[in-house]
Amino acid sequence: MGRVFERKIADTIERYLVSDDAPILIVDGARQVGKSFIIREIGSRAYRNFVEINLVEDRNGPGLFTDVRTTKDLYYSIQAAAGRPLGDYSDTLVFLDEIQENGNLLTMLKFLREERRYRFIVSGSLLGVELRRTSSIPIGSIQTRRMYPMDLEEFLWANGIGRDLLNDVRGMISRGERVPEGLHRRLMDLFRDYLICGGLPYCVDLFLGSGDVVALRDVQRELYDLYGVNASKYDTINRMRTRAVFDSIPSSIENKRKRVFAKDIEGRENARFDDYREDFDTLVDSGVVLKVSCCSNPVFPLRESMKRNLLKLYICDVGHLTCLLYGYNVKPLREDIPQINLGNVYECFAAMQLSANGHSLYYSDNKRYGEVDFLLDDVHGTSVKALVLKTDRARKKLNALDALISINEDCKGFVFSNSGDIMTEGRVTYLPIYAMMFMTAFEP
Repeated sequence: MGRVFERKIADTIERYLVSDDAPILIVDGARQVGKSFIIREIGSRAYRNFVEINLVEDRNGPGLFTDVRTTKDLYYSIQAAAGRPLGDYSDTLVFLDEIQENGNLLTMLKFLREERRYRFIVSGSLLGVELRRTSSIPIGSIQTRRMYPMDLEEFLWANGIGRDLLNDVRGMISRGERVPEGLHRRLMDLFRDYLICGGLPYCVDLFLGSGDVVALRDVQRELYDLYGVNASKYDTINRMRTRAVFDSIPSSIENKRKRVFAKDIEGRENARFDDYREDFDTLVDSGVVLKVSCCSNPVFPLRESMKRNLLKLYICDVGHLTCLLYGYNVKPLREDIPQINLGNVYECFAAMQLSANGHSLYYSDNKRYGEVDFLLDDVHGTSVKALVLKTDRARKKLNALDALISINEDCKGFVFSNSGDIMTEGRVTYLPIYAMMFMTAFEP
């Protein structure tokens, strides 16, 4: 990758590296989201001795860490891999990449932290799956942070829209002021580019460097297939079933109800949700899929009324979805074409942006008022935020939102659209679609 992109998780990594006795930081997430790159970039600058060990490459190559059973074995292997004298905890950082390939090292982290021989930082692409299946997780000795593809704000930074300008935009929106028309158009143009490109750093680098959509789409198809292969490799018995779930996601959000129907995954009329529960968990834990759970009673806290058998699934990167839906034709994404409904694309973007902002995701589907796209816990207000996504600002088809807030006095509605209008009518606020990047889980 040619460019060094600014990533929000950098603050977390830097704070960890200057802390004295913090639990070992584990950065997990899907492949190609930039985990190794950002850790390498920060770690190699912060420490005089930086040792990176990729356990996939080691398994397929020298095998220095294959038979490691004790911390002493590990230290010897690290020194052999480094090929040079190392220091101590104060000046040596060891980066264990793809640690899910060696379960022994995962359970050893507790002792590595206690012994303080070297400082360690860890990452993994299927680590969520491994942590769920590991019986001896070193509780209290690790802290896990999920890394997502670049969100819209990070994409805007990469396009030269700086933090100061975005802070000004944030201030305008919070005060209910309309964003100047020229700036609004620029932000909307970049938002549409984001729908095409997505947030995988390699794709962003390619897109910004050449603007070659054909090359971009070819890479996105390869990465999408890689995601399917990797997410299903953990279950050797039901590997094809897990892949079938993954491949069914784009079509599941195209149906009217948008949620997952077990009978549609493999075309079996008698299929049940429980038949695929393990596959859903594997895909979500691997980071390649985002889950939105249904709530029967949308009041704070939403988790209390979550229905385990009703959910929507989204691909973690919106660029993959638009690649699958539109291929090389990006005109539907760059132009407002009335007969093309981008609602599902907007929902995929929102799921990824809100997840990156720290939210647990819910939706509402109730006979009393219909379906609302997203529900969020408002922690500070101990209330609920109901989100609806539209490609225009018209009030039509807001019946479900209106009905929901009429029966729940603690619920506030938000409508996101392409319009630059910012206004509040009753308990419903209208915002530009790019304002979604400011809806963080822990707002001041």
